[in-house]
Parts: sequence; structure tokens; C-alpha cells
Amino acid sequence: MSTGLRNTWDSWADSVPPLARSSTLEPCHDPAATATRLAQAALADQYMVYEAAGGVWHFAAGSAVGLTAHATGITARAAGRTWTSRTDGRPLAVFAAALSALSAARGAQDGGRHFYGWAAFELAHLLHADPAATGDGPLLHALIPSVEVTLTGDRSEVRAVDEAWLRKVADLLAEPTTRQLPPDGTTPEVTERIIAAGTAAYGGAVSRTVEDIRAGLLEKAVVSRKVPLPAGPPVDFPATYLAGRRANTPARSYLLDLGGYRAAGFSPETVLEVGEDGRVSTQPLAGTRARAMDPAENERLRAELLTDPKEIHEHAVSVRLAWDEMASVCRPGSVAVEEFMAVRPRGSVQHLASRVTGRLRPDAGPWDAFASLFPAITATGVSKRSALEALARHEEGSRGLYGGAVFRGSTGGALDAALVLRTLIGEGDETWLRAGAGVTAQSSPEREIEETCEKLRSVAPHLRFASD
Repeated sequence: MSTGLRNTWDSWADSVPPLARSSTLEPCHDPAATATRLAQAALADQYMVYEAAGGVWHFAAGSAVGLTAHATGITARAAGRTWTSRTDGRPLAVFAAALSALSAARGAQDGGRHFYGWAAFELAHLLHADPAATGDGPLLHALIPSVEVTLTGDRSEVRAVDEAWLRKVADLLAEPTTRQLPPDGTTPEVTERIIAAGTAAYGGAVSRTVEDIRAGLLEKAVVSRKVPLPAGPPVDFPATYLAGRRANTPARSYLLDLGGYRAAGFSPETVLEVGEDGRVSTQPLAGTRARAMDPAENERLRAELLTDPKEIHEHAVSVRLAWDEMASVCRPGSVAVEEFMAVRPRGSVQHLASRVTGRLRPDAGPWDAFASLFPAITATGVSKRSALEALARHEEGSRGLYGGAVFRGSTGGALDAALVLRTLIGEGDETWLRAGAGVTAQSSPEREIEETCEKLRSVAPHLRFASD
């Protein structure tokens, strides 16, 4: 990194106020509802709720400090000032350098800082494929919050930049959680009409992708379709999040209004998890069947999933590539498959799931691992470069947040990034769902259409709309 760029980020990091005040409150008996209520309180113009592993919810708010990266430039804000820098086509590296400066400036002073943000799918083109396909939209955005709340069954912990933020949040946490969800905005019949939109065009994209695979251009591609919500009352994102979380079994969940996107999601898997000790893991899920209400039918579908050649092949190639990507940043001999082809329930579907782990090399950090693993294999395909090229040919428009990542990290080197699937997304006046399916040489358009409908049912029935 050049001296000028280092000075820029050192100046920015020195302007970031520390989280110097904290308080611990009573146990939180319903973290999901409490986190949702904090989001609904409109404490700041940007916020994020992030459900981590082990039943821990985090809420972060306050937009005075942040980073936004495009393909060609990055903008940082703090203390009413703005810093800009060129990225020279390496926005992730410059983004990581800025956060590293924050670590040096604040890590030892206030016990470490956390950041919350997202990465758009189009970052993948800069990392693995054709930079010209990246577009001019934002690729990365991170918030360094003014207030952060951690909610568990044992405690509620608040950290803030000043006493005013502490009091404001403590008062909210002291209020009983009584707000009722608005009525459902769609009947089952309307829900089915929503998720069936565009299936004919999607079937054609699947067929063209199968032709590419049989021609030897690639091995697998995860082809998706966008499902815009019809005009009507605006979607209530917090209420949709809480209703959907009650009905889903995600690996991670999130609710955000951050960097131009609104989202309520129930991620089935993580892109990566990095501990401050350098342990890194990724959780590829590939291979899908619906979940049934009847236990006997559900077990039949599970057995079918475990013996279907197409699903097993799709999963195995994903695990193989995950191993290769982990090996590129991990210590030799440390990469291992700790779990292989378990079946995990994820809302309206069940997936084949594996976990690949390793230890980062001494010269590699969490963002090096992110660069190798992003975007998740299960949202792109094999090979990743060829799959990205196929998606550019066969999908309409950019993906944006879908297939990207929502993350929480620390100045100590931890990074937890959820894959953006099973997510309601809003930008400007548009709101939509999106779902995809892994297409291989054995795929049929009918089955892949059915799979996208199965996945959309993890979110669509739980949509809530703003009351009049």
C-alpha cells in the first residue's frame, strides 16, 4: 500500500469515535422480537440486525462512520468529513486496508470495534471473471456503528459512543415487546401467483445453460430468477423479518437498511466464518428437496435427496471447489471436510450440507479468505469464472445484493459472512424476491423451476405490508 493511501486511512481511522461506554441489562427472552423492535424505532437512517451462531442477535445503528467502495473508487466518512481514494480495480484490497487502519487506531483503545456491511454479487466479476461486467454500482458497504446491542437469553449488552445513545437504547429495551404483526398481505393463492411469475423465461435460461454445460463450457451454474412484488402497499421489512424468522431455520438471518439496500433475509449458509484465532470455515449447501408437513413424506423426500445422482453430483463438485479455495489461503495440511452431505432443514426446503475448515496462513487475513471464497460456490457454479460468464449470458440484469454477502466483523480479525439467499430485497421504489437452482448436465427446466418455487416459499408466505 502506498504511503499516501496509508495516510488517508490512518487519518480516517483516527477520526472514528471509540465505543467507550457500555452497559449490561436484564436477560433478553425474545432476542428476535427485541432486535426487530430496535430496528422499528428509527434510531438512525441506517441500521442492521444480524443473527449470528448460537442464538445471538446483534443490532447496530448510526451512519456517521462508513465505507462505500465501487470498482474505481472508495469513499469513507467520519466526524463530518469525507475521504476518497482510487481503487485501481481492487476495491476489496483498499476496503480491507481501511478496516486494517481502524484496527490499528482503535483495536487496543476500546476493546475492539465491530463493523457491519454487505458485498454485492458483482464484486465477483472483479475477483474472478470480466471486470467490464462489474458495472458502476456500489460493490461494498460497511457501517461502523454509533451504538451496538448484543442480545442473548442471558443478557442485553449495549456499547455506544456516548451516554445519550446508551440512555436512548436502554429506554427502548426497558419497554415491553407488545407490537403485533400486521395482517398477512397475501393469500396463499396470491403467494403462488407471485412465485410463479417468469417461470417460462427461466425455463429457457435453464435449457440454454444445460446446452453450455454439455458443450464443455462449464460444469455447473446456479441460474436465478427475479420476482418483483406487485404494486400495492409498501412492504414492512421489520415485520416481514420477524414473521419469516419465526417460520424459518436459517444458518444466519439479517434485517437491514444500509447503503441503499433494504433486506430481510434467512440465509441457509455462510460464505465464510473466520475467528480471531485464524480458524476459517465455509458451509456449502447444494442439493435441494422440499420440506413436507407430514413426517413420513418429509423422510421420503430426505431419502430421495440423499440418493439422487444429480443432487449428489451438484453437491460434490461444490465441496471440491470449496476445498481448493480454502487451500489457497490456509496452512498446508490444515484443510479438512468436517461434515459431508448432512441434510439440513432450511425453511421450506432441505439441503445437502457440508463444512470445510482450515487455518489461515500467517500472511493471509480474513479478507484474503473472503476474496478466495466470494461469491459462494453455491450461488455461482463450477468453475467459478465460467459460471459467472454463463450467468451474465443467461440472467437478466444484475443481481446486486442477491448472491452476495451480509457480514459482521471485528478489528481483531473475525469475519462472519452470510450468503444472501431467501431474502426480500428493496432498492429505491422496487422490492423483489429472487431464487435460483443449481443447473448441471442432468438438469431439467421443470425440476429447476420447481426448486426455485420451493425456495421462494421460505419468504413469500411471510410478507407483511405497512398498515394504512
